[in-house]
Amino acid sequence: MPPRRLPDGAEGRAEAARSLEAGGIVAFPTDTVYGIAVALKTPGGIERLFAAKRRPPDRAIALLVADEGQAAAIGELNAPSTALAHRFWPGGLTLVVPRRGDEALPAALSGVGAVPTVGLRVPDHETPRALARAVGPLPTTSANRSGEPEARDADELEAQLGDALDLILDGGPAAGGPASTVVDTTTDPVRILRDGAISAEAIDRCLVSAGLPGVGR
Repeated sequence: MPPRRLPDGAEGRAEAARSLEAGGIVAFPTDTVYGIAVALKTPGGIERLFAAKRRPPDRAIALLVADEGQAAAIGELNAPSTALAHRFWPGGLTLVVPRRGDEALPAALSGVGAVPTVGLRVPDHETPRALARAVGPLPTTSANRSGEPEARDADELEAQLGDALDLILDGGPAAGGPASTVVDTTTDPVRILRDGAISAEAIDRCLVSAGLPGVGR
């Protein structure tokens, strides 16, 4: 049975939030590519995302959050992560931070055998932020089968993943562009784990201007 498909907008987002709350997998546009997500509290939800992508659960999956306050409720933000969040959120930056000890999060968020950290990002797109405000932080991954190109629009998305989805928010063609830069702020100095939308030079300048050590070489 094909997934429901609704225009991205206030009504579609409200329906998407209800689908997420009910345990569904929802696809939606972000500031880069389309993503698929489940509600954080959904039992086995992250494993369902990996199954939808046909990807083994050996890599961490990030949480999209509504704002810095929601990020701080999930992870422990230190001086470097706070400086980078102030400067680059919303935007193409994922910060790897320690999990808060008082937050019970699925082990699958960090990948197999990983230390207790979590990747957090505030995207520069209202749809995922609105869904995160309504449902909570969203475990999200790109909307494509593992090893295949990322879906550029809702048609490609449905062709690749339709059977695994419950609802698609159709926001037109994806904005595209590079993936988010991933920065590990649990090390001293911080390390860039994946180059992306925010350059290493910009991250270094931000840290140094805040009186902090620059990026580790």
